[in-house]
Amino acid sequence: MLACAAVAPLALAAAPALAEDAADATPVAELIVTGEIAFRDRTDDVNPTLSYDLDYFQRFEPVSVGEMLKRVPGVTFTSDVLEFDGVSMRGLPPGYTQVLINGRRAPGGEGDRSFFVDRIPAELVERIEIIRSPRADQPSDGMAGSLNVVLKEGATLTGGFVKAGALINEDGKARPSGAIAYAGATASGDTTYWAGLNYQGRRNPKKKVSYRYEGEFADFDNVEYQSDTRDGVDISANGEIAHQFATGRLRLSGLIVDTDRDEDETSLTYNELPRGDFDEFEIQAERIQQRTYALDLDGEFDAGPGKLGFDLGWSRYDEKTRTNVDVGEEEDFSDRELDEYVELDIDDQEWGAGAYYKWKSDLVAVKAGVDWLKKTRDGSEVEFDVDDGAVGDPDPGPGAVYKIKERRIDPYVRLTFEPSAMWTFDAGLRYETTKREVESDQGSVSKDANELNPSLHATFRPTDVDQFRASVARTVRRPDYGLLAPYVAEEEPAEDDDLRGNPNLDNETAWGLDIGYERRLGARGVVGINFFYRDVENLIDLVATSEVSSSGLGRVYEPRNIGSGKTYGIELDLSTPLDVIGLPNTGVFFNYTWLESEVKDPFTGQDRPFTNQPSYVYNVGFVHTVPSWNASFGASLYDRDMGFESGLDEEVTVDYDADLEAFVEKRFGDRYVVRLAAMNLLDKEKRETYRTFDGDSVDEILANRLARDVAESERESERSGVLYQVTFRAAF
Repeated sequence: MLACAAVAPLALAAAPALAEDAADATPVAELIVTGEIAFRDRTDDVNPTLSYDLDYFQRFEPVSVGEMLKRVPGVTFTSDVLEFDGVSMRGLPPGYTQVLINGRRAPGGEGDRSFFVDRIPAELVERIEIIRSPRADQPSDGMAGSLNVVLKEGATLTGGFVKAGALINEDGKARPSGAIAYAGATASGDTTYWAGLNYQGRRNPKKKVSYRYEGEFADFDNVEYQSDTRDGVDISANGEIAHQFATGRLRLSGLIVDTDRDEDETSLTYNELPRGDFDEFEIQAERIQQRTYALDLDGEFDAGPGKLGFDLGWSRYDEKTRTNVDVGEEEDFSDRELDEYVELDIDDQEWGAGAYYKWKSDLVAVKAGVDWLKKTRDGSEVEFDVDDGAVGDPDPGPGAVYKIKERRIDPYVRLTFEPSAMWTFDAGLRYETTKREVESDQGSVSKDANELNPSLHATFRPTDVDQFRASVARTVRRPDYGLLAPYVAEEEPAEDDDLRGNPNLDNETAWGLDIGYERRLGARGVVGINFFYRDVENLIDLVATSEVSSSGLGRVYEPRNIGSGKTYGIELDLSTPLDVIGLPNTGVFFNYTWLESEVKDPFTGQDRPFTNQPSYVYNVGFVHTVPSWNASFGASLYDRDMGFESGLDEEVTVDYDADLEAFVEKRFGDRYVVRLAAMNLLDKEKRETYRTFDGDSVDEILANRLARDVAESERESERSGVLYQVTFRAAF
């Protein structure tokens, strides 16, 4: 509020407006209908940052940010086929990746604090930024890195476009899509604006087969055939208006994403191959409603020898999911009966504010500020009694209804020193203070945390085309919501044991190192290589307490900060036209990331990688333009290595086939383009392998694991088929 009071007089006293930004805006037609091939941008940020404009991705017709990220170095997904939701940078679980929208936190519904990026439509995006190591004036939550989604704005664009299209599954069923947007400025050029509206239907019909065995794939037990169809609609809109004063600027922006999705699974189990001796069926129906809202007001004005800036923001995530599970034993479903009904409700709101002052001379720049955040998360997952196939009264378990409140005050200071055109140094301190309160029917617990997070970045530019970077920064990862709620779950993690949440958990912390080199290739190409290392402390793992469980036969387990780990790797990326061999109308791109990590398993004591981290991930492709035809075509191949997951009584491996996509487009004049894109051309298969170990106590389970005495095993495979998309765009 102090920032607002300081800025308001400056705004009211502003002189006639400046129109430079509006004059430099890019016509939308140049982005929508163009024969030019887009490559990765080289940024001038002092910290290691990769930037990709929308036109780098758009020809492959990504539906959402998730599909866009397949072409970005080091990004993986451990999702179902044709699902790109929880993004994992550098192979670490999604909770280690910070997702920002226009540089601000994006609240999501996931328990690990992650944000499902498949809910952000690609049509609203101006560019994607990959922040490998944060500055002091950026949040420190991105231990694996931060993904900043920059939405389109009127200051950089002028004109509008309309889009009409359809997604067509292999079975011939289609879902429509459409968008309209416009960017412009007032006659004086001092006020710019943008408004966009997007409608996207999506359908993903998957087929799964699970073969189950007794022992380690020894004696066949049963086979399950599952049909899993996800069918939904995303409606989204964003808008922005900005005004340029003689002494500064003021901007108001907003975003709405409305998702309605149905997920229907039908599982049929047989005791004999291929479909003999029917055993049982299960039909699950999920009805999901998700809403994301965001409003932001920011500005920057001249104040004395420097500039004073502020930011006010509000965001909200609301989810309501209703799940029915019907079961029966007749193959014709004649005895179908409701077995389970669950309601999930999440209301997550964040209020934020920030103020800063910055000053710059020829050699030195200083920025000091403070960020404030107030977060409230109301959550409940309630199972209802089911009597004779009818939904009865709610029967919430202990702690199933909870509230988590967090208040953060993060002052920071940042010093940038540029002694010459070749060298830039940036040093900063960010002091993050957090006060957390967890409330449920089990009581209320408060926890305070204070973290001092230094950062240091250096850039060396010996020539106009070469650039070396080195960065050291301390980052944090905050505990999962599900681990904070102070409730006791019986028969977890084993049958005789209990699992109790721990609201006193501390943040995980990591010291990180990034060392990279980048070279510009000609006028448009770039190649880069980066080494990274993260030394993680205070890892959260389950431990056994001295307390006896409710069964009297086991122990009470709870999550605690006892572990440590490390992860490191090499990231290589290339994006360039083939001018050197006489093919200026052909562009190629390639990225490869090698990953390694070590974490001590809390149960076995053995070293293992982070959950589902592959040892490599790569993407390679090309785009070719035929000027005489006014047409272009291209292809992209994405693949990753196997991942591994370890629980107390289970070991899981997950593997994917390669993912091939391609497009062909035809341009008509300079305002119209028709494009056909195809995804999952290889009909990739996802394969999961499970090994389960029995035991009534943790000690017995661990003994069976050590002896490799597998009680049950399973092989599951999943396919979805080829997905086609046809689109028509017109610029105006």
